[in-house]
Amino acid sequence: MKGNKVWVVAAIVIIGCFLLYKFLPGPTETVSEEENVSVVSNMNDEQIEAQVDEPDGEKEQDVDTEEEQSVAVQIKEKVREIIEGAIRFFKDDKKIVAIGDSLTEGVGDETESGGYVGILNHTFEAQNINISIENLGKRGNRTDQLLLRLENEEIAASIRKADIVLITIGANDIMKVVRSNYTNLNIEPFEEERVDYVERLRAIFTKMNELNPDMHIYLIGFYNPFERVFGDIEQLEIILDNWNHAGELVTAEFDNVSYIPTKDLFTNSTIDLLSEDHFHPNTSGYKLMAERVLESLDDVVNEETDLSSEDTEE
Repeated sequence: MKGNKVWVVAAIVIIGCFLLYKFLPGPTETVSEEENVSVVSNMNDEQIEAQVDEPDGEKEQDVDTEEEQSVAVQIKEKVREIIEGAIRFFKDDKKIVAIGDSLTEGVGDETESGGYVGILNHTFEAQNINISIENLGKRGNRTDQLLLRLENEEIAASIRKADIVLITIGANDIMKVVRSNYTNLNIEPFEEERVDYVERLRAIFTKMNELNPDMHIYLIGFYNPFERVFGDIEQLEIILDNWNHAGELVTAEFDNVSYIPTKDLFTNSTIDLLSEDHFHPNTSGYKLMAERVLESLDDVVNEETDLSSEDTEE
């Protein structure tokens, strides 16, 4: 039975690999830093075309269901509540740098608004909060590539000026295991690679802290894109849970690094939260991610404010 389940998982993950090949740059493809997306400005045509392949060049506009509209209203109200509670703590101009893979770039967002990063930016603008966001998301990024990107002086300069850094990274590390072992896939290579993933993640946080010890870093966890169709496949859940737990443990090693879970947002959802590629979030999924990030920002701001008050009293 276990052998059969492993091969079923292999088939599923290979399907995922096939899907990602449509959206990730190949191993020999290079992308210049100039192609990074800024959520403050509109995306250009090439970036839009790179995000979603539409048949015959046409894009269908999905009609929101009443349930989806209800979720959107709930998110909007929650965002307003969070912002109103935290707004007094953001009196001075703040800078957020978002860096990582396609989830930071916003791949899958059918509104072409920049994914969760764009939603955050629009939220801050609507509330007249002086927080600028620089989006350094790069589709296909793995932890080893992100670590190298931190050596780039322009990126390093952005990190030095940041008050907050948001990171999505690791999904492509998992997909690299799939591509390297697809003829004989089992759970062992994922566990082996997880050890190296942890070391690279630790190196990323260390490097960022060398550049700027005064900022706060948030690592955004994985969700299971296959949960809705293949939620009963135990091994796939184990792999994702183990990698999420590993990332969370690494963040706990640093005083200024926090972990933001997202898996629960996409679990047992009654509405579709994935884009047409069945891997990346759609706008509804990104809205949920943005809300979770806002909640986490609010929690840390309040915690730091409480600590500051205690220091003042002493």
